[in-house]
Amino acid sequence: MIDLSRIVKAYDVRGTVPDQLNEPVAEALGRAFVQTLRARGEFAEKIVTAHDMRASGPALATAFANGARAEGADVLEAGLGSTDLLYYASGVLDLPGAMFTASHNPAQYNGIKLCKQGAKPVGQDSGLTEIRERAQQILDSGAPRVTDGDLKGGIEQYSLLERYATHLLGLVDLSAIRPLTVVVDAGNGMGGYTVPAVLGSGLPLTIIPLYFELDGTFPNHEANPLEPANLIDLQAKVRETGADIGLAFDGDADRCFVVDERGEAVSPSVITAMVAVRELAKEPGATVIHNLITSKVVPEIVREHGGEPVRTRVGHSFIKAEMARTGAIFGGEHSAHYYFRDFWGADTGMLAALHTLALLGGQAAPLSALAKDYERYAASGEINSTVADTAAKMAEVEQAFPVEIDRLDGITLSFPDGSWANVRPSNTEPLLRLNVEAPTAERMAALRDEMLAVIRR
Repeated sequence: MIDLSRIVKAYDVRGTVPDQLNEPVAEALGRAFVQTLRARGEFAEKIVTAHDMRASGPALATAFANGARAEGADVLEAGLGSTDLLYYASGVLDLPGAMFTASHNPAQYNGIKLCKQGAKPVGQDSGLTEIRERAQQILDSGAPRVTDGDLKGGIEQYSLLERYATHLLGLVDLSAIRPLTVVVDAGNGMGGYTVPAVLGSGLPLTIIPLYFELDGTFPNHEANPLEPANLIDLQAKVRETGADIGLAFDGDADRCFVVDERGEAVSPSVITAMVAVRELAKEPGATVIHNLITSKVVPEIVREHGGEPVRTRVGHSFIKAEMARTGAIFGGEHSAHYYFRDFWGADTGMLAALHTLALLGGQAAPLSALAKDYERYAASGEINSTVADTAAKMAEVEQAFPVEIDRLDGITLSFPDGSWANVRPSNTEPLLRLNVEAPTAERMAALRDEMLAVIRR
């Protein structure tokens, strides 16, 4: 018996194929998705689906579509796509959507990211719990699988890649940039499909591709640029070719990481601050969202440029909720998710890449010089520790460091010298995640080690 509580997470569905996620499960989730939207009074007469390059994607998407069609919904199949292409489809067509991807997870995984009309997120508190419960009831009932005679809704295939590329290019003016050499590491993920359509369209860019072949087994390296080991090939190719910039996309290409001309990684917090300045120039005084793990430089830069920073919990559903509540023009996370009001408040790594290329190409300085203006603090990056009891260990950390604490997401400790540290539990594993930032690298290292000593003892 499959227990959906093991694969339906706080923000999406994620599990191994076929033991946790298979066609009967996808079909039940398709039925439950439509049932839940209707029960909540949220239109579900038609939905749109897309899938990434994983071998299991087409069959899972078809099974999900059959479940939705059995409930009377029509299905528009976009086929191959990145997650932000699915968000584009949901936004421009004003349809609920389902993206079949496990993002950066290893090859044996797949998953589903769900959204409502206009790319509005479906998370634990906005329908995902109900979808899980309904799907579990369908599976537990032993009801027979959907047959052709059960399919009340229609189905249509519809390619959106060209329209997606045109839309993104219409949001950023690249007409006057200088010629740039750009290395792009797609990690055998969906960037290999979307990058040529967006960046190969007559722009003054020389693209040097790495691992553009779509391959859900990830033969070269994991499609997770958050891990430094997965940036090594990109960094080496930038140095070898003398490129101006390197871009790395994760498996479903909704996140974009940046490497400067020296092959050095540029912090997502720096990219957030850079893009925020560009967006605030369009709308002075606008709100910019950042999660509590991003560098202090982000709210500082936002205020310096007349904007209003708003701090949120980690996770796309929280960011998107605040984007909607505040009307924010832009939002960024430490994990290289970037959210744009011009993109229905959804995250798109490709649009962040276009802004970065426009900034770099609009002046003569190298990227390292531009980034230096935004690098004010030293950060540890996220460090995971396995612990037996996360709540007890967090209480121990509080006792060990009697400083100002807030509890927006886990515990954030603020020290008198301007340093801060956040400790928060994983949603799915017995892990504590530690992030530390300080005015100097030496202070950051010392505080990091002190905190790890408490967490791991």
